[in-house]
Amino acid sequence: MPRGLVVAAVNPGSIAEEMEIQVGDRVLSVDEEELNDIIDFQFGISEEEFTLFIEKPNGELWEIEIEKDPGEFLGLEVETISAKGLKVCRNNCTFCFIAQMPKGMRATLYDKDDDYRLSLTQGSFITLSNLNEQEIERILRMHLSPLYISVHAWNPEVRARLMKNPHAGKLPEQIKRFAEAGIVVHAQVVLVPDHNDGDVLRETIERLAELYPSVQSIAVVPVGLTRYREHLTPLRGFSSTEANGILDQAERWQKEFFERVGRRLVYFADEFYVLAGREFPEVAVYDDFPQLENGVGMARKFITEIEDGWKQLPETISERHVHLITGTSAQELFELWCGRLMEQVSGLKLTVHAIHNDFFGSSVTAAGLVTAQDVAHQLGDLFGEEFLLPRVMLKADEDIFLDDLSVKWLEEKVNGKARIVENDGLSFLEQVIGYSWEVKRFE
Repeated sequence: MPRGLVVAAVNPGSIAEEMEIQVGDRVLSVDEEELNDIIDFQFGISEEEFTLFIEKPNGELWEIEIEKDPGEFLGLEVETISAKGLKVCRNNCTFCFIAQMPKGMRATLYDKDDDYRLSLTQGSFITLSNLNEQEIERILRMHLSPLYISVHAWNPEVRARLMKNPHAGKLPEQIKRFAEAGIVVHAQVVLVPDHNDGDVLRETIERLAELYPSVQSIAVVPVGLTRYREHLTPLRGFSSTEANGILDQAERWQKEFFERVGRRLVYFADEFYVLAGREFPEVAVYDDFPQLENGVGMARKFITEIEDGWKQLPETISERHVHLITGTSAQELFELWCGRLMEQVSGLKLTVHAIHNDFFGSSVTAAGLVTAQDVAHQLGDLFGEEFLLPRVMLKADEDIFLDDLSVKWLEEKVNGKARIVENDGLSFLEQVIGYSWEVKRFE
């Protein structure tokens, strides 16, 4: 079995570059402590003085003594989280999105990782159902915090049934142990009608809230269903009436928790507000936006950032026509903004393209699940004009869509020039106008 961790990148001007560490080198140990995973590595290099033992691709062994200032970074990244590979998911959840995906998508999308080290380093949600006692003791001993945990249901029987894994029922005792040790937890609940809503959800929220301040946030997101559900457990989505009832209860919880601990503590996905036909809550409801990457509060943050820059927009620009690409859930909002923008900025023409999700099915409306194929088919020929793509449609570190097609492929297919828009309202305005200007940013 390979030892250590392979260097994937070395930052220019860093200590690692100065020490002639290169991509492809293998870091075997720090201060003679063998590296099993990225946790060992990060803890080892956190000191101001340490010794790296490195194996070069040609087999040559180097011993490198490092001295760095407090807070200074070593400047290298490793390829994988562990020489032994990722811990994989042992569940068979009734709502598993991976099980609802067709063939031909990005290869990494089929990886069912459930690794506590990814939770710590990247904010990935884990279920805890594949942890042994040794790993739990390591989390407690090293105080690995924060952790992002997929709870789904506090009730052991309901959780085990939802996840089709008897070990899933151990969650309450596991989270209680983390809370007693001061481990920060951000929890999520994928809400499935007739399975973990109603009284089950009430118990889940209330039991988690009792563990504040260890439990810092609870996100509730609706189950995602695609058209690829043959031979899977029959499930349905929430109705608009049900979504309104859920949000009514959400407001009661948020009021209660704010009075009790000074935080709303439980936050509901933007999709619930769209489904219920309600306006998104004000910024204050989301506290410090602890679950933004989970689609919770993203719309309100984006709207607020746009409003920050709205009054400082130029009155006129050189004539330009820009096409905006989004999912169907955001269509009404983008059309409203674009109408206002064209009234305020002379020379600007905007066209909103709300992409119907033929790939996954009409029930999937989020921009982050739109594929290049659907965009290409529904855009047609843009005759060289620009189109804006939200970053959420693409792989985090590469301009690749879910269906493994590139932005360059899409540009050629629609005869247009793509601009990637980060999840930031002011970046959106800058891309629409075509240049940036000095403006106070939303905090």
